Amino acid sequence: MKLVFWLSLIAILYSYAAYPAVIWILSRLRPNPWKTAPINPSVSVVLAVHNGIKLLPGKIRRLLRLDYSNIKEIIVVSDGSTDGTEELLARQHQSVLKTIFLKEHCGKAAALNAGVREATADVIVFQDLRPEPASGAIQQLVGNFADPEVGCAAGELILRREGSEANSEAVSGLYWRYEKWIRKCESAFDSPVGVSGCLYAIRRNLFVQQPDGLILDDMFQPLSIIRQGYRSVLDPLACVYDILPEKVAGEFHRKVRTLAGNFQLFQLAPWTLSPRNRVFFQLVSHKVIRLIVPYLLVLLLVSSAALTGQSPAYGFFAALESLGLIGALIGLRYEIPVLHRVLAPCSALLVLNAAAVVGLYKFLFTSGPLWKIWNKNSSASVSTIDEEDFAKPESVDSHAVIEVGECSSRINSH
Repeated sequence: MKLVFWLSLIAILYSYAAYPAVIWILSRLRPNPWKTAPINPSVSVVLAVHNGIKLLPGKIRRLLRLDYSNIKEIIVVSDGSTDGTEELLARQHQSVLKTIFLKEHCGKAAALNAGVREATADVIVFQDLRPEPASGAIQQLVGNFADPEVGCAAGELILRREGSEANSEAVSGLYWRYEKWIRKCESAFDSPVGVSGCLYAIRRNLFVQQPDGLILDDMFQPLSIIRQGYRSVLDPLACVYDILPEKVAGEFHRKVRTLAGNFQLFQLAPWTLSPRNRVFFQLVSHKVIRLIVPYLLVLLLVSSAALTGQSPAYGFFAALESLGLIGALIGLRYEIPVLHRVLAPCSALLVLNAAAVVGLYKFLFTSGPLWKIWNKNSSASVSTIDEEDFAKPESVDSHAVIEVGECSSRINSH
């Protein structure tokens, strides 16, 4: 029991405290800066959409107005949409806008693969539907490719509170600030093991076809580029804005999807867990150990309770962990002024570890494609988009689009 207690405690402390401290020290002792400069490579913007009729009109307007003069094409891929998204896209006739229709709902990975196959620019910028880049973010992002060693560059996601509950802000905001700090340290030392899918760019010639059904393109693609000998970096000046989940449940569901995606990634790309992976140390420390922390916490509680008779110190640990769990539940359940901020670390820890357990369950027992566990209704609420600039959708003009039959089939241009 003593061995179980101490191994569990050491692993937990290493995951959440020691590794962040180690990577911060490494980033200071062995910094690896990269060159940035105002360059103007051609850019293809790729956006995957499924049933995005509410947000897409405004998104298209903003994409067409991006303040980067060298955008060669904006490729919007409709992933089996059934809500009028495809009809709306078919009515757009701007020369820079290229649309692709997947006849079936195949998942984001298949949609991005289809979009990249049609891309012709030097750099591909991936964007999500709701988040919005700040002015100058694209120019700032592509400036990182002035360094020939950089193969992937990501922007900094900034979460805003728009109608979110205080508990959600305390938990989600705290966790995201902690996570961003670790990623920045990893980037300063070598490369982060993942980036935010809201806004990131890669050299087109380094793109690796993503496995069908993959959830975490924003881990697979950077790791694949690192595997080719390049770096992935974070640029805090290339800002992209999104909103916090309205409720803590929204953050929990997003974490379930992400953590289930971690298990899936290791299954589909086992080379990521090879010591030959240049960022193997970071990946195991940052991602892998966190997946087993929930079970270590249980072992820590059980072993400390069992050892209480041998030393009051073990009883103290059992009581401390029990109080932390109770505090976390209170922080999640009640919006008590000031108190929910004090309890936010415990609540964030509980949400993260509960999501890891549920994520493993989803990975093991979900029938059909794993990406279908993502429920659009659980996303953070979004503001209404003014659609007055767009005519009502009518029939699809087959000459305005590229259609794709099955998820993994080739693209046939009309």
